[in-house]
Amino acid sequence: MKHLLALGDLDRDELSDLVSLVATFEEISQRSIPKVPALRGRTVAMLFYENSTRTRLSFETAAKRLSADTMNFSVGASSVSKGESLRDTVHTIDALGADAIVVRHASAGVPKQLTRWTDVSIINAGDGWHAHPTQALLDIYSMQSRLGELEGRRVGIVGDIKHSRVARSNVAALSTLGAEVVLVAPPTLLPPAVERWPVTISHDLDAVIDSFDVVYLLRMQSERQQANVVPSLREYRHDYGLTAQRAERLRDEVLVMHPGPMNRGVEIDDGPASAANDLITAQVTNGVAARMAVLFMMLGSGSEMVAEVAVS
Repeated sequence: MKHLLALGDLDRDELSDLVSLVATFEEISQRSIPKVPALRGRTVAMLFYENSTRTRLSFETAAKRLSADTMNFSVGASSVSKGESLRDTVHTIDALGADAIVVRHASAGVPKQLTRWTDVSIINAGDGWHAHPTQALLDIYSMQSRLGELEGRRVGIVGDIKHSRVARSNVAALSTLGAEVVLVAPPTLLPPAVERWPVTISHDLDAVIDSFDVVYLLRMQSERQQANVVPSLREYRHDYGLTAQRAERLRDEVLVMHPGPMNRGVEIDDGPASAANDLITAQVTNGVAARMAVLFMMLGSGSEMVAEVAVS
């Protein structure tokens, strides 16, 4: 695998193999010294044009646990502030010896464009509304760790679907693995042409919440919204938030997930958020293992090294 731009680019076997590899690196992350020399001598550059906490820190941690060197690019402290183009920035990073670039950008399609400008491996850490493949990978792994195989499982993705690259990547991954996905949102928060997605659509959370194996809540992304898409956040919470009353209707084994950061009191109330916090925290923890798996698949010597890495 040369690049990771979207999980929809992988077939079922490729995706399953990648999810299985995450388990190897989760075990490594749980060791007293969670470090292996798998990528010693390799360099990973972090090119983040959008703010990030979880994704950036977990990629940095993942690279260091694999013994790779890192380059950390800060837009505000770089020549971008002097007018340097993205293309010239990428060429500079390439010339400095990077083996992979982890890129996050507000514009969809930027990671794919980078593959035309450089020969180094490109990993999409989120591009516009388009895709966030490593978030979906850690989500899939988190679900499988609790539920087993996802074939036939029913996953409800609730909230701001329109502006969510996380939703798009999870829909692609879950449908590839045979899960049934239900999008729950008001019409104003659904993307164009959503009827062509491999999903079922509901505008009534109360009508479908009893049927879910996973309730995946999305943040209202006000920074990406061009107009008022709901009358008020209070009304949104009333219709689509995981309130304490709705949480009581969930079966004990139902997973409540959130990609973070959570807006408590909007998409999820404080009580349900605290009750689900073990899994939401596990998503963050699993993010390191997922990104270790991706970096290893790109920059390691191939899958034949997995057993060697596991016993290192």
